[in-house]
Amino acid sequence: MGRGFSILLLWLLALPTTAQIYKYTDAEGNTAYSNQPPQGVPAQTMDLPPLNSIERQPPAGQEKPTAPAERDAPGNAYETLELTDIPTEEALRANNGTFTVGVQAQPRLRSPQQFRLVLDGQPYGQPSNVPRLQLVNIDRGEHSLAVQVIDGDRLVQQSETIVFTVQRVHQP
Repeated sequence: MGRGFSILLLWLLALPTTAQIYKYTDAEGNTAYSNQPPQGVPAQTMDLPPLNSIERQPPAGQEKPTAPAERDAPGNAYETLELTDIPTEEALRANNGTFTVGVQAQPRLRSPQQFRLVLDGQPYGQPSNVPRLQLVNIDRGEHSLAVQVIDGDRLVQQSETIVFTVQRVHQP
């Protein structure tokens, strides 16, 4: 019943804004919704808020071409691009050298672009479209870290570099 109700509710929400929705209780005592009033059962008309809508994006490869100066200008793709969840005023305690950092990007990451970490001036790990990135077995001591947005092999934008210190247990 739960899955069917969810599908029915989604279907009802997809109706044009001019459609009327009726809420009623069926013979088994379940709340039901319909776009037609039920026969012989009192029904309440529902006032629905306006539907959310998004602008349709053109298929890949059919995007509106941008001027070369606009496309290649550094720093104009994202208003905000920064690392989060990494201490800069105190040492990062990671006994095995493994920890996760967050990425904040405004607007959201655009497909097919990906995030890539830059640890101590070198690309680190595999690019990802997920704004949580893991670093594994990082040596103790001071390091620098930044995040890049890349589109294939092309650098779109890079965040400010953060300097931090990893503190971990010494393993002889």
